[in-house]
Amino acid sequence: MSPRAYKCLLGTIAVVLMVGVSVLERNLNHERDVLGLTRYTELKGAPPVLAMTTVALGGFRGLISNALWIRANDLQDDGKYFEMVQLADWITKLEPHFTQVWLVQAWNMAYNISVKFKDPPDRWRWVQRGIELLRDEGLKYNPDDVLIHRELAWFYQHKMGANLDDAHLYYKQMWANEMSAVLGTNKVDWDDLIHPKTAEEIERTNILRAKYKLDPIFMKMINETNGPLEWRLPEAHAIYWAQQGLEAAKRNERKINPDDLITLRRVIYQSMQLSFQRGRLIANQADRNFEFGPNLEIIGKVSAAYEQAMQDDPKNRDHIQTAHRNFLRDAVWFLYVYNRLADAQSWFKYLGEQYPNKTLIDGDTNSYPRNVSLDAYALGRIQEEVGQTSPSNIRAILEGLEETALTSLGMGEYNRAKSYEGLEVKVLESYDSKISGSATNRVPMSALPEIRRAVLDRDLDHLWSPAFSDRLRAELNLPPRSIAPATNSPAIPVEPNKSP
Repeated sequence: MSPRAYKCLLGTIAVVLMVGVSVLERNLNHERDVLGLTRYTELKGAPPVLAMTTVALGGFRGLISNALWIRANDLQDDGKYFEMVQLADWITKLEPHFTQVWLVQAWNMAYNISVKFKDPPDRWRWVQRGIELLRDEGLKYNPDDVLIHRELAWFYQHKMGANLDDAHLYYKQMWANEMSAVLGTNKVDWDDLIHPKTAEEIERTNILRAKYKLDPIFMKMINETNGPLEWRLPEAHAIYWAQQGLEAAKRNERKINPDDLITLRRVIYQSMQLSFQRGRLIANQADRNFEFGPNLEIIGKVSAAYEQAMQDDPKNRDHIQTAHRNFLRDAVWFLYVYNRLADAQSWFKYLGEQYPNKTLIDGDTNSYPRNVSLDAYALGRIQEEVGQTSPSNIRAILEGLEETALTSLGMGEYNRAKSYEGLEVKVLESYDSKISGSATNRVPMSALPEIRRAVLDRDLDHLWSPAFSDRLRAELNLPPRSIAPATNSPAIPVEPNKSP
């Protein structure tokens, strides 16, 4: 073979090998991406320092981030969370697609660092920073990451929504203030947010999308599916981000851990249950604060969420069934004390059909659904509830008893109305005595006149018919509907000569 022909042959072989390597590399990169083993080579919208480190350092940035991660773990073991913040910030700049560092850094801010401060405003700043880190930065570079969505939803449900942090009421107040500035009241006009026309509507929509990363179209869909929800409370946002995580899982080509999807679904039905229990904001005019009341409108949707969870998570079906049964017991009870007797009876029947071999009243081994009437269950439940110190449940009891008392008054059943007022006093006295000297996150309940004012403001012209409302106004010495100012709360009149 001549030298020229030999060189041509080698050149041809080199070209064929290069083409083969190119094809093989594309296939390998695809497989690595599917398995979650590769990192994106292009960071759209990344700041200059991040673009520089990811490009200039090349593969060495992984070695550097590993060394920093080992040091960060040592600092966490020593409880040096403030020093961890800077290290974690460096790691996210070196490896922005390293999910675990986003989760750990946000958790340290919201949980470990926040509790180092005594004042609620200082704590709130760190809780906010943890949420913003996941929402504004973590999801920017990992938009389809299920774990970041799960953690973000958990912060809303647990850190802001639960009452384990002494400053939880401050968190809720601050969040309600922020959402009120954008959404207004709980009666959100979704069309104005989705299709803004005025300058004010455009500004509110831009803030919602740019600052809070909330899509009003998706919010409306969730509100129709799971609501109506109170979007000024954290539970609605826990549902939002958990549902966003489920949608992201559908778009994500990488392998999804089924357990991660289960935790997202768990956030949804647990947050819906909390929304039922205390998903309504009640203005407290006396101290310019707010309290919580139950959202009775979503009972059917909460029950459906539990039933769907049992299908999606058969491994934990028994635990979900227990939670579902407890929810149904609460639903029947809340409906009863709110004088929704027909609905209470309907759900009481459903409870008995679903769990016929479970007792209804704690301490009563014979209280199976077949042996207990709705009234008997309610009486037993009152005895249970008066012995507890949950502010939301006690508020629900007091509002429901007040509503029943006012209904009885409008019907001319004065003695029955007075008996409910007396029961309210006993419930409130029991609650106040039990929280006396307790933890700081226990808050005193509103006085009974304030609770009656809230019930009248909510129900006087909405729950009852105009004729019934006029009669009740006359009984309470309130002006007619046409000139009625803000309602006051006069005592229920006592007329012993009239039978209940």
